[in-house]
Amino acid sequence: MKRSVQLAAMIFAGAILLSGARVSAQGSQQSAPTLNPEKKQDKPQEVTPLTLDNAPPPVSAEEDAAIQAFRSTPVTDLAKKDQLGEEFLQKYQQSRYRSEVYSLLVRGYLSLGQIEKMESAGDKEIELNPNDAQTLAIVGSTLPRVMNAGTPDPQKRLDKAEQYSRKALEVLPTLAKPAELSDADFLRAKDQTSALAYSGLGLVAFRRSKFAEAISNFEQAVKLDPVPDAVNFYLLGLSNEKTSHFDEAVSAFTKCAAVPGGLQATCKTGADEAKKMATTQLSAPK
Repeated sequence: MKRSVQLAAMIFAGAILLSGARVSAQGSQQSAPTLNPEKKQDKPQEVTPLTLDNAPPPVSAEEDAAIQAFRSTPVTDLAKKDQLGEEFLQKYQQSRYRSEVYSLLVRGYLSLGQIEKMESAGDKEIELNPNDAQTLAIVGSTLPRVMNAGTPDPQKRLDKAEQYSRKALEVLPTLAKPAELSDADFLRAKDQTSALAYSGLGLVAFRRSKFAEAISNFEQAVKLDPVPDAVNFYLLGLSNEKTSHFDEAVSAFTKCAAVPGGLQATCKTGADEAKKMATTQLSAPK
């Protein structure tokens, strides 16, 4: 299985490029609608009960202009949008719009491959809004994908990813549909967020060599995801190989090879080798 180990290491190093393109850009053709859409009006969204001691100051004309500038900057200019978000948070540290800005920065940083910034913004958003299912799922699925041999405290990282992914799955059934989303878009967003969370759990299990557990989670991820993720199919194939489910491995690798991108050749080779393993298994003496 040396090939599988080497290829798994390779794909983990590059997987973030695939996941970032899928979940970061609001309004992208490859991305489900966000469960926390950018505000269309200035109605404040209170994250915690307000008292005289912790109520934010009224929104000034300057703050209002700053949040509108952030909202109106298109996701096609992520560097500018992220810059405006950072400047807003630095200047308005008690703003009632912090949660909105952090949640969008998470997706922006992910798309640009700025993982430390993504994690930091994600943690701050979750502190403000513990039930932000999309942020939980994005952080929970990304952390185990980008781990490598030099990652400090790997078990701690896996524990965090598992916690965030499980929390996302707990929260999703309780969410009310935002008025800005149609029923179809809301269901699609929930399915893609669920797929991210299940992928996170699958990645954690794979990292821990719990391949049967990885299989069940990756199967849920590929079933729910409206945008096929080659990484999930690839790791589902490897997990099935590890558990001698070679026919299932062939199926997963074949589906991976059908997804346009850099994994096609690798997954075609994986399917061919899994077929050979299946033939050897059938011809082996009972």
